[in-house]
Amino acid sequence: MDFNYFLENMDKLYQKYGHKFVVVKNQNVLGTYDNFNKALETTLKTEEMGTFLIQECFDSKEKMICHYQGNVIPVPA
Repeated sequence: MDFNYFLENMDKLYQKYGHKFVVVKNQNVLGTYDNFNKALETTLKTEEMGTFLIQECFDSKEKMICHYQGNVIPVPA
């Protein structure tokens, strides 16, 4: 659900935040960070591992990289 939200809104998120690591939970942006480690470290202070998505925001989906935490099985959309 959060990944679909990210994909559907990536253009808007990129326009708003630029090339950042975006933390999404329940289809809401919790924060944006310059690197993955800072996004994870900061978000874990308030959220439980596995309950949020950290995704690097690019100007096009072709450049996109997926970051997974824990036991995740990617399922094609």
